[in-house]
Formats: sequence, structure tokens, C-alpha cells
Amino acid sequence: MRKKETLWFYLLISPWLIGFVLLTLGPMLYSIFLSLTSWDLFTAPKFIGLANYVKLFTRDTIFWKAVYNTLYYALISVPLGLIFSVFIVYLLNRPIKGSRLYRTLYYIPATVPGVASALLFKWLLAPDAGLINQFLAILGIKGPAWLLDPVWVKPAFILMNLWTIGAGVTLLMAGIKSIPREFYEAAALDGARADQQFLLISLPMLTPVIFFNLINNLIGALQVFTQMYIMTQPRYGPNNASMMIVPYLYDNGFHFYKMGYASAIAWVLFMLVMVFTIMVFRSSRLWVYYETDVRKA
Repeated sequence: MRKKETLWFYLLISPWLIGFVLLTLGPMLYSIFLSLTSWDLFTAPKFIGLANYVKLFTRDTIFWKAVYNTLYYALISVPLGLIFSVFIVYLLNRPIKGSRLYRTLYYIPATVPGVASALLFKWLLAPDAGLINQFLAILGIKGPAWLLDPVWVKPAFILMNLWTIGAGVTLLMAGIKSIPREFYEAAALDGARADQQFLLISLPMLTPVIFFNLINNLIGALQVFTQMYIMTQPRYGPNNASMMIVPYLYDNGFHFYKMGYASAIAWVLFMLVMVFTIMVFRSSRLWVYYETDVRKA
């Protein structure tokens, strides 16, 4: 019976397994070889050893600019997104009229395609005609040239990222609804206020969902591409102020036809994602609470 179940298991997952090997694992392994070559897509790859990596780490100033911009964006936008998500969930979980409508409204931006969102915010962030600067002008504040100013272009993308936190809010709302009501009733009998109940009951119980959102958002932020490619003119802003790792990879591979160099950038990005993911997983032991955990005092 066990052999039969094992056979059925591999038979049922074989479509995914074949697709993974042919379309993901195979290209990944081949890209390791390409990262050690010079290849322009038209002639045969020429093996050059670690030259691409040496150039990346010692002579390519634009690459380090892209790394800095990517880390700046990821390390600010991801924590801000989580904080705003938790705060919105706290508000939506209160007994207010029309809460279901508000939950829907917060989720709608997450369903808008990335290109449409980029074009919308390119208009909203326009220096003169943009609605954001017009609103700031009403308050007596002169708005910056968001996408044209090296100082403000990355904060503009961070602001845009906050507009799409609806998916994380939805997961947190699902998590908070799964918390047993008995916890809140016991806390209320002890005189705990609503904010105290959220901080001492809801927030610890939501840490697995926050952890899941943190991992997904961090990986997504390190791979950001669409906004920078569409919204900035000249491309990637003045002095490459909004150049990120994935756009730089794309340019090298498909504009300059340096596919070997682009493969080296891809593997550096992969290692960067792995390092941050491992760091988050290691830290989760200190702040993520699971109901099934049994920890020694």
C-alpha cells in the first residue's frame, strides 16, 4: 500500500516536477555557466572564468549604486508597509459602520496591474500638474519634483508601495478573525482596553502572518522592476538615482546584450535574497509565536 501511495504521489506531482526541472532548475543551472562566460546572444559563449564577478565587485560603480538603491528601497518600504498594514487592521477590526466596504477598498489597489499603477502614479507625482503636489500647495507646501529629483525619487516609489498593501491587510484580517474570542472576553473582564487587547493578544497571535508578509514583501522589494522602468525619465532618474538591481540586470542582458554579465548580476541578487531571507528566518525565533510552540522558560 505504501509503495502504491508513493507511486501515485509522484505521478500526480509529475507535471509540476517536469515543469520545475525544465523551466526553472535547468535555466538556473545553465545561468551559472553563463555567468562565467562572455555571451552576446548571437555568438557562442566564451568562457572567461570569474571575470564578470571581478568586474561587478571592483569596477562597476553603477552596480553598487543599484545595490544601494535597492537596499534603501527594501529596508524602508517593507517595514513601513508592515506597520501601516497592522495599523489599518487595528482600525478595521473595530466595530465601525461600513467596515466591510473599507476592507474592499483597501484591497482594490492590490488588484491593479503593476503597469497601470506605475502610469497612474507617474501622473499623480508630476511636479506641476500632479494631484499630490496640488494638494500640498493647498496646505502651503511646495511639493518636490518627485521623479526628477535624486533626493525624492526613491521616497516616491516607497509612497507608491504603501498604496498596494491591501493584500497584506487581507491576510492579517483573516489571521485576526481566527483568534479565539475567549481571549478578548477574558481580557475585557480584567479591564483591558481595546488598544491593550490588540497589543497584548492580537499582535502576538498575528506574528506568523506578519512573518509571512515580511518574507514575501522583502523578496518582492529586492526584485522591484516595473515602477523604475516605466516611471522615470530619463531612464532610472538623474544620476541613476532610481537604478535597482533587476533593471540593471535587464539592461545588461537585453539592451547591451551582455548575457553573461547579466547572469552574474542575477546570481549576486539571488545570494542577496538568500542572505536576507535566512536572517529573517533566524530572527523569527525571537518574535514569531505559534500556538503549538513549547518553549522553555
